[in-house]
Amino acid sequence: MGTTTPPRTLAEALRARGDESLAGLLRARPDLLNPVPNDITQLATRAGTRASVVRALEHLDRFALQTAEALAVAPDPAPYDTLLSLLTGDGLDDGDQRDDAGAAITAALPGALSTLREQALIWGEDDRLRLVRTARELLAPSPQHPSPTGLGPTVSEATAGMSPGRLQEILATTGLPATHDPVSAVAALAALFTDRTRMAELLDTAPVEALSVLDRLVWGPPYGEVTPNPTPPVKWLRDRGLLLPVSTRTVVLPREAALHLRAGRAHRVPEPVPPAVAAAATRDPQAVDRAAAGQAFTALSTVEELLKLWNGGGPAILRAGGLSVRELKRAANSLDVTEPIAAFWIELAYAAGLLASDGEPEERYAPTPASDEWLDLSAEDRWTHLATAWLAATRTPGLVGGQDAKGRALSALGPELDRSSAPDVRRRVLALFAELPAGTAPDAETLLRRLRWERPLRGGATPSGASTEGTDLRSRLALWTLNEAELLGITGRGALSAQARALLDEGPDAAAALLAPLVPEPLDHVLLQADLTAVAPGPLERPLAETLSVLADVESKGGATVYRFTPGSVRRALDAGQAATDLHAFLAAHSRTPVPQPLSYLIDDVARRHGHLRIGSASAYVRCDDEAVLNEILADRRSTGLRLRRLAPTVLASQADPGSLLEALRDMGYAPAAESAEGDVLITRAGARRTPPRTPPVPVPEGPPVPDDTLLGAAVRAIRAGDTAATVIRKDTSEDTSSPTPSGSLPRTTSAETLATVQAAAMTGSAVWIGYVNADGAASQRVIAPVRVEGGFVTAYDHTADEVRTYPLHRITGVAELADDGKP
Repeated sequence: MGTTTPPRTLAEALRARGDESLAGLLRARPDLLNPVPNDITQLATRAGTRASVVRALEHLDRFALQTAEALAVAPDPAPYDTLLSLLTGDGLDDGDQRDDAGAAITAALPGALSTLREQALIWGEDDRLRLVRTARELLAPSPQHPSPTGLGPTVSEATAGMSPGRLQEILATTGLPATHDPVSAVAALAALFTDRTRMAELLDTAPVEALSVLDRLVWGPPYGEVTPNPTPPVKWLRDRGLLLPVSTRTVVLPREAALHLRAGRAHRVPEPVPPAVAAAATRDPQAVDRAAAGQAFTALSTVEELLKLWNGGGPAILRAGGLSVRELKRAANSLDVTEPIAAFWIELAYAAGLLASDGEPEERYAPTPASDEWLDLSAEDRWTHLATAWLAATRTPGLVGGQDAKGRALSALGPELDRSSAPDVRRRVLALFAELPAGTAPDAETLLRRLRWERPLRGGATPSGASTEGTDLRSRLALWTLNEAELLGITGRGALSAQARALLDEGPDAAAALLAPLVPEPLDHVLLQADLTAVAPGPLERPLAETLSVLADVESKGGATVYRFTPGSVRRALDAGQAATDLHAFLAAHSRTPVPQPLSYLIDDVARRHGHLRIGSASAYVRCDDEAVLNEILADRRSTGLRLRRLAPTVLASQADPGSLLEALRDMGYAPAAESAEGDVLITRAGARRTPPRTPPVPVPEGPPVPDDTLLGAAVRAIRAGDTAATVIRKDTSEDTSSPTPSGSLPRTTSAETLATVQAAAMTGSAVWIGYVNADGAASQRVIAPVRVEGGFVTAYDHTADEVRTYPLHRITGVAELADDGKP
């Protein structure tokens, strides 16, 4: 600013900052950029609004917040030494402990003040530290919102409505001389409470019970209720001003007295140093990587099984959105996991863009076209896709089964599961993992304690207007992160894997490269056994796995998967269009053992009977060239409900629909095949219902996004230019032109004066100050450097907008030359 005069306002303090400092403020508080402030004054005003200050306070760590809280109860302005005294106190019984704590606070305080200054929550030099007024209102004590420090109002504030006579009675009881006015009486009482020696002498005469009352109030809350006839200890304290009345039934311990009892400390336990994350166990890093890779492969298998489960069209969507409890249980049973874990896999597939609504009138969930592309990727690339989606997702499956604010149940895939803080918590938890040596599993309690230190206002004791869902949700998100990271293979045996470290530091490609050697290669063969089973000793190639899943039923999973061949499974393959010869060739090509004779017999027997009967629609009919078979069906009591009748020697008609007739005859032991209207056998392949192309759900951001360097640079230039226009010194157009006057309103000049001034500025290349009214009638003031004036328009470089613009001359209300080359 060109002088050493201390700033008088926050705007002046911001104006004195460099461009890098302003960019740091906008980076730390991106909400100030929406929209870009016109000038520094508007930036300062916006930085002092309640919503913005609350958001800034919620992002402070515990010691920076404690520093702000101490400033809120300190004199305004407060010298650095006063603030330091409030944080360190002026004496403890344990001198060594006080020295250690004081040294830590002294070392950490400059950093905390730097953080508060960077975020424009304080301003002024160290000898005159000022907390932004809104922050002081949020953190200062009041009966409605007690201070986080537990301190009450000052003597002056607490005695504001007290009668002068009552003040003189208190002075007389405490042995102080009488005064002539209430102001000096209050000052005398406050001086007594801040005098260490006299205060100690006064408390030495107090009854033991009175000291017990003070002990209950000293660390807060400082308010207490009294009866119309108080007990002698309370009366002793009230007569000496150590308890001052707030109402007829409420008293308060004044701040000066409480600080004496606290040895000068604003907080019981200052926390200048973040708590360390302790190690719960240390394991071999290679074992951790292998365990994580094994769990990653299990995660891929589970998601693939979920996609296969909903391949032909998944469950219906509830009217309010989401998945019903019954469908979640069904999915959990099919995946052989608990319901909370099933909700996690469903939400993960949804967040990764693999599942979505099909958009039909009767909406159902189904795999997306992107799921087919995902299945074609290698195992390591599929895992990085899931892990990246999980890191960025705002969906919180841990909430499933709980209730919202209105008492309604929260369902999987429901609309109320987004929590914008989830990605930040996940990344911060994994960052704390990464700070530990490889193979080290952190202690969960110390990890939660560290997170609470970093964001203490996220739901604990919050100032008025702050979030109330905070620390509890943040802690739950952290615990869910620990469980989900283990399920997904981010961690192994409780420690962060090398592939996860690479994912966080270098990206998906580096993580995939580390995971690839640890994931088993897919196999192209199985081992057929004589008991009509096939053993897959590892993961199978996708075409082999898909064909085998149609031909056989999965009997067990684990290190090896066991498939069992049954008449129903073989018939399923025949229904899908396979012939017996195709099945024999498939098994011979993919079995490392000879095809057992019982399996060959099973395939031939089912194929021989498959399609012997034909089912069509009459409602439905049965057609067979063998009249004896139709006679047998008619004679069977189990066919009574089908209401069959003979239409021809080789045709039976039924009132049942074709599907029901097909299933009923199969239950009776026959092997019918469905028939088309043309008389051809219908081939029924495994369903493959897909939604229209869907993009993954967009995470709900937690507040405005952090701007990049390009945007920050442009915003700072625009704010500086606008500030120049708002604070520029212009020449006075009155008769007395000896002294320039600051701009306070739009300049007013005639059209001829305006034209002449801008033409002269264009010829000399100088800048001028103009008032301008746009087409909407909005008035503004700008600093422009005219380049060309013609046709009723002036083309100029607009310093306010930092670009070349053209202005109609008739919309310029006036123009003034800048004094001192445009410098404010």
